[in-house]
Amino acid sequence: MWHNLAAALEKTIRAHRSCLQEVPDQDTTIKDEAGSETEPVERSKTLDSYGNERPMVTRTYERYARVRALRAKGESLNAISRELGLAFRTVRKFANATSIDELLAPTLDRSSKLDEFKPYLTRRWNEGCTNAVQLHSEIKAQGFTGSPRAVQGWLKPLRGHQDVRQEPCPPPKPRRVTGWIMTHPDRLDTEKKAGLEQILARCPELLETARLVRSFATMMTNRDGHLLDDWIAAAEAGASPYLAAFATGLRRDHAAVQAGLALPHSSGAVEGTVNKIKFLKRQMFGRANFDLLRARVLRYS
Repeated sequence: MWHNLAAALEKTIRAHRSCLQEVPDQDTTIKDEAGSETEPVERSKTLDSYGNERPMVTRTYERYARVRALRAKGESLNAISRELGLAFRTVRKFANATSIDELLAPTLDRSSKLDEFKPYLTRRWNEGCTNAVQLHSEIKAQGFTGSPRAVQGWLKPLRGHQDVRQEPCPPPKPRRVTGWIMTHPDRLDTEKKAGLEQILARCPELLETARLVRSFATMMTNRDGHLLDDWIAAAEAGASPYLAAFATGLRRDHAAVQAGLALPHSSGAVEGTVNKIKFLKRQMFGRANFDLLRARVLRYS
């Protein structure tokens, strides 16, 4: 249950990736080549190196709009799949998405080797160093292992601007934030606790999800199985569809889940023995006969 809850939590965080990034200052101005103040340069991840919208982004927007429009007319997923020439799973993904950001986030927010060096590159650009080869050699001395082409591609949207806004530090990965939420608050160090508090303060949906996850942890620790029904109802009515799906699964296996949360008995010892036998079997597959397997199981049991 704890593993499945973690999977649902991570999916929820991935759907709210934009909340993981700190909001930059909005009162910072920049100067173009003529020296006049202009609006801050937004290095939008939806644009390519030449300032054009990335084809993948355009395609995703179009497919999302068409799938939602056909779904609103009452068309089935199979019918939409045939009409648009898309795989059924693709149509289902677009139909079940809560927003376009949920579809774009896994691709647009991918981390890169250049992320930790972007603040340095921005500062050097503002100081007047615009040579990609020189900048590459400088960050290579700091530990960058990528190619000069990566630096050139990142600098292209900056051409034509004397000063650009300092980019914030890269946001934490969804899996790391998942670990922060699923760890007892007393076991988090000061830095991680502060980072988690800032993220939850920016996103009410994640704040509610974190509250539900921690209440489930308390229910498991204290064996409060009698609170299961209230927790399921709260999760199904919450803002996270992934947590609601997890709660629905608990409802389908309600008797076993409630017994596991209320009774002191556990099948952990049996599961551990089964896992050990499978490990021995994999070690010996194609190498020995059943008699040796039996001897090893009896020896290590």
